[in-house]
Amino acid sequence: MSEHAPRAADMPPPRDASGLSQGAMRVIFTGTYRWLLASALRLRLTPFQLTLLSLVTNILVGVLLARGAFLAAGLLLIPAGVFDVLDGAVARHLGRASRAGAFLDSFLDRISDLIVFGTLTLVLAGEGRSLEASLALVALVVSLSVSHVRAEAEAAGVPLTAGLMQRMERAIAIVLGLLIPGGLVVALAVLAGLGAVTLVQRAWMAVAGAGK
Repeated sequence: MSEHAPRAADMPPPRDASGLSQGAMRVIFTGTYRWLLASALRLRLTPFQLTLLSLVTNILVGVLLARGAFLAAGLLLIPAGVFDVLDGAVARHLGRASRAGAFLDSFLDRISDLIVFGTLTLVLAGEGRSLEASLALVALVVSLSVSHVRAEAEAAGVPLTAGLMQRMERAIAIVLGLLIPGGLVVALAVLAGLGAVTLVQRAWMAVAGAGK
């Protein structure tokens, strides 16, 4: 890394992705992304530290959800998502990207999903909100299944990154659902429905790719 402090203007833009919101997010938040990446580099945060920060923040989100503090949980999910984005970005910028790091990041992302959606399912079920609890459970199962299909496809030599509901879209949906009064059932329905579409989409692409 240069001896000069990293500047936002020198940082690369976010990587291209295929999710529903990626085009809009790239246009709207590129400047913020560059500033956050430069800040992380100035603070000398390592990819591993950022990954752990994301996990710890998601654990705190789970605690807040268990206490019924949905608004606070939604707000705390924002820095959790930022840490999740930055760990890979910092690793690539420093030339430290590795298969081991990618595996650890993916594994802890799944743990975070289990914490957030698992806790949300239990809390909603305990409050007698059966529809929301069912949707949260479906969203969790679909999220884990989408990641599993990708892992199995890549193990078979089929690169698989496409899909309507990527991690960014899931994060945006659950944050909005927790922050907007009455929005949770809509957010969970979107996560469950479009997540299922993404699962079918990736499974089809995996089978088609493996057959070539």
